[in-house]
Amino acid sequence: MPLLSVLICRTGPAVVRSSLLSHTRQCLARSGTDRQLTIARYSRNARNNTRTESFAPRETIVPTEVQGIVVESGYIDPSKIWRSLLFTAAFSTGSFIGVSIWEYETIRSRAMQALRSKLSVNWFKERMKHQRQEMEQWRKDLTGWWNKLSPGERIFAPICALNVIVYGLWRIPSLAPTMVKYFATNPAAKAVCWPMFLSTFSHYSLFHILANMYVLHSFSHAAVATLGREQFLGVYLSAGVIASFASHVFKTVTRQPGLSLGASGAIMGILAYVCSQYPDTQLSILFLPMYTFSAGAAIKVIMGIDLAGVLLGWRIFDHAAHLGGALFGLFWCHFGSQNVWPLREHFVGYWHELRGPPKK
Repeated sequence: MPLLSVLICRTGPAVVRSSLLSHTRQCLARSGTDRQLTIARYSRNARNNTRTESFAPRETIVPTEVQGIVVESGYIDPSKIWRSLLFTAAFSTGSFIGVSIWEYETIRSRAMQALRSKLSVNWFKERMKHQRQEMEQWRKDLTGWWNKLSPGERIFAPICALNVIVYGLWRIPSLAPTMVKYFATNPAAKAVCWPMFLSTFSHYSLFHILANMYVLHSFSHAAVATLGREQFLGVYLSAGVIASFASHVFKTVTRQPGLSLGASGAIMGILAYVCSQYPDTQLSILFLPMYTFSAGAAIKVIMGIDLAGVLLGWRIFDHAAHLGGALFGLFWCHFGSQNVWPLREHFVGYWHELRGPPKK
């Protein structure tokens, strides 16, 4: 395993302020929104007028206008946890079913191409010649660049592109209400489920997205080399939603509504998997390459900090989300990859029968 030089930062579930740019440490970022999307705490009148039960009913959620955007605050209806749990289970299962179909279709396509090339060499040559004639110069350059990428970079590139696109959408003022509603998780909001997934591709600050994408790029090669691109994608997507669910549970129990967004929950799943799979790999901090430490020690320190944050109620970072993603990564390393992933063969068999024999 090569030396992985990594900078891991983390921002919080409530506010991302410019002063947090100096907080770089051995952890992953799952941020709350920037200072322009500050979450309004419950007003004094709202607190005085609500009842004193552990969880207030849904009617006590107080929509608050911040920077012209309505943000739902107040107490959280605990019954929404069941909706989040069902969505998490359904989405994670669907993710692995989807990547299993992708894996099957890729193998099927390659097998058919090989078969056709043996049956009709002239047909294959004519087809390739026709493709070359239609291909424009820019596509040739793009194809050449893509072929030079490592397997990890090929899966990292589209994920990074999606994150950059969503980051650009945050810069459009007219889309701000939509972005807050669907691309930031908030258990007090009406829209609970899909933001759990969409928020994993969402970053508001430039430093946040740069740090997260750097960490993902650093660890994606080792993870894809071990898992394969299909299994990697299933783990990445599932870890992100499971991290959002962990955040929902923590906010509901502690009665702390607030926006959270960022890819750090998903990245923590990949980081925990790689660090557990290759515990002796030497890591270093980006700006301090002279100090190295083992991957096994790094993940223990990171999870220890997040556990302390959960127990002590630190609110700068979304520690519950980080722990959720990391625990899933550990689960997949020690159990899921060997016992859960092989189960896809049963579903792939049904899919093969549904697809029928390939056409020659």
